[in-house]
Amino acid sequence: MNNTVIKNELPQNFEELKKAANRTSNWRERLEAVEELGQWKHEQTIQLLTRMMDNDTVYKVQESAFQKLKAFGEGVRLPAQKKGDLIKGATKALVRIKKSLPKGHTFEEFKEKLQKMRSDIYDTYEGEKGADFDQWLESTWASL
Repeated sequence: MNNTVIKNELPQNFEELKKAANRTSNWRERLEAVEELGQWKHEQTIQLLTRMMDNDTVYKVQESAFQKLKAFGEGVRLPAQKKGDLIKGATKALVRIKKSLPKGHTFEEFKEKLQKMRSDIYDTYEGEKGADFDQWLESTWASL
């Protein structure tokens, strides 16, 4: 395990960390927020980490929040990994984006438009799929 010192107070940048934790279009920022919040054992950081563990759309973020809470000695259980649409209505949104593009559009055009129009969907699935994201997105695009 790491040798991080856990402090029993609220970090000075708590409001910034809270904003990063709620940023739906950037799972990496949420993961970084979890890492930093996990160094500060305080009622508010515990509440925020618990919410992230229970509700984040990217499982890596949920797992990290779970590990931090466990290190605090909290009696928590890791939620099961979601199956199907990670964001409600994601498939419908993908279909709409595909239909909005001209016939014969490329996968790259679809990917770019998805990133612009629904960065929350793009970011969540990128975080969840990792290195397999492009392959997953291209096969999903082809099947729509």
